[in-house]
Amino acid sequence: MQRRFVSIWFRQLLADWQLIRRPELSGVPFVFAAPDHGRMMITAVSPLADQSGVEPGMRAADAKAICPGLEVLDDKPGRPRNLLRGLGEWCVRYSPVVAIDEFGMDGLLLDVSGCSHLWGGEKEYLKEIVSRLKSKGYTVRVAIADTPGAAWAVSRYGKVTPLVPAGGHTEALLGLVPEALRLESPVLARLRKLGFYQIKSFVSMPRSVLRRRFGEEFLLRLAQALGTEDEVLVPLQLPVPFQERLPCLEPIKTRTGIEIAITRMLESLCKRMQAEGKGLRTGVLTGYRIDGKVVQVVIGTSGATHSVSHLFKLFQLKIDQIRPALGIELFVLDAPKVDDVEVPQEEMWTAKPGLDDQSLIRLLDRVAGKVGPEVIHRYLPAKRYWPERSVLQAGSVTQKPSCSWRVEKPRPTELLKKPDPIEVMALIPDHPPKFFIYKGVQHMVIKADGPERIEREWWLDTGEHRDYYQVEDDQGRRYWLYRSGHYGGDQKYQWFIHGFFA
Repeated sequence: MQRRFVSIWFRQLLADWQLIRRPELSGVPFVFAAPDHGRMMITAVSPLADQSGVEPGMRAADAKAICPGLEVLDDKPGRPRNLLRGLGEWCVRYSPVVAIDEFGMDGLLLDVSGCSHLWGGEKEYLKEIVSRLKSKGYTVRVAIADTPGAAWAVSRYGKVTPLVPAGGHTEALLGLVPEALRLESPVLARLRKLGFYQIKSFVSMPRSVLRRRFGEEFLLRLAQALGTEDEVLVPLQLPVPFQERLPCLEPIKTRTGIEIAITRMLESLCKRMQAEGKGLRTGVLTGYRIDGKVVQVVIGTSGATHSVSHLFKLFQLKIDQIRPALGIELFVLDAPKVDDVEVPQEEMWTAKPGLDDQSLIRLLDRVAGKVGPEVIHRYLPAKRYWPERSVLQAGSVTQKPSCSWRVEKPRPTELLKKPDPIEVMALIPDHPPKFFIYKGVQHMVIKADGPERIEREWWLDTGEHRDYYQVEDDQGRRYWLYRSGHYGGDQKYQWFIHGFFA
């Protein structure tokens, strides 16, 4: 696939942002200024201030002398980055890979490989981006090329067309000024001193000569623009390997339209997962509304699946949570969590239904979709001796246990997460209690069985053990009690209640 990149340059980012917030400033020249060594230095200017000759880097006092009536606003560190982050998250609708331009901190870089055809071609794609950002109040210039460096250069210094054809980025760069290569001021000064006013003046010179005069960074920027060196973009959001995007010709605001969009994306996504032997465990449906807001629903499955009908039913339960308002212009379906799909082995005789039964798994998924996944739990045995640690929560219905359940000794129907201390009267040293007091109620013990000694794992704490007793009170209720420690000596002992028998 041909790699293509888009550069979006916000020519007056802070000024546009301020005018959106305060439209009354449209007829007033204003600037942003920040303190620098005891002086207020201008960091950004409005269009009216720029027409009056005010420039970034100028002292605010000098700017007021040049432009009477100039309004000076306080700038804050990190404000451009925060604005670009918000705009970049909005631009995710156009590409899954959106990065902040770190060089000038006044633009965005998008990896749009394979995206523009969804809008009818690159020309319509760029037109859509510009018109939408302009409608929000931002003045932008855009360009598309084979490399991020070339797109950046053409968006800021190009004078012919913002659409650089595939393979034509080198020719588009030749007539541009050296500033188009994102070079630092000292390097630019040396280039001008030597009479290099266009990139074509030095692009064919030996690399050893350029390295000696201008440094390694200069060669890197040149190579990135020409495409001989890859430039890695750091996306605001990490792209998901299994993702489907569906732009809409007309905004979708009906339940039927949303269902059709989900079905189309699921068919494509499940086909890809099936080809790789994967199945969805978590699915995220995101809708980008035309008013700029984002709506999102999430589903989960008990086991990995790429069944379109089953996943559609899970999303169908969540459609009522989607508020399309004036309409959704882009749907994105992500599968952030996938697992390998186990192919069920055919059996000669029908086995008893169990957790391998797909109908049971789908039933659990639908129940979780209605009442929440937190109400369904499955537990597996763990290789631990303490009863409260001998079970672990399974990550899925299909997860296999690493050991078998211990059934040689009776265990209570209900086990407390944490044993509760009780007061006990018992004969010593190893007799069961005569009675015990739990939550202020005295229970007379008429039957007892034990003790069963359970020691802790030797690698955790040697020597610690519990003596468990099954006891029955005069009301016929049965309990699981234990004594921790020994009677007498320097060791302390304490009685606890740990569970209840049916």
